[in-house]
Amino acid sequence: MPIYEYICSKCKYKFEVMQKINEKPIKTCPQCRGRVAKVISPAAFVLKGKGWYATDYAGKGKEEASREKEPEKKPDSSESAKKDSKKPSKELPSG
Repeated sequence: MPIYEYICSKCKYKFEVMQKINEKPIKTCPQCRGRVAKVISPAAFVLKGKGWYATDYAGKGKEEASREKEPEKKPDSSESAKKDSKKPSKELPSG
């Protein structure tokens, strides 16, 4: 069930209520019976697991975390093609 946050326009009392999505919103303050409005606040968002960021877990060192994320370097075929293109080409005899 979602938790909704409300604030009273009269006494500025801020409170949270766990409600079903299809329940009607609360209209009166439990403290002063003034009008309340829903507060839109950022959601709590927690990423867990490997691969999100180097500092995910304090137990791991930065070096260990970065080693896990670095892909193995394989020779690139385009690099070998570049090396071949730098070799001097034989000139054809003119004639």
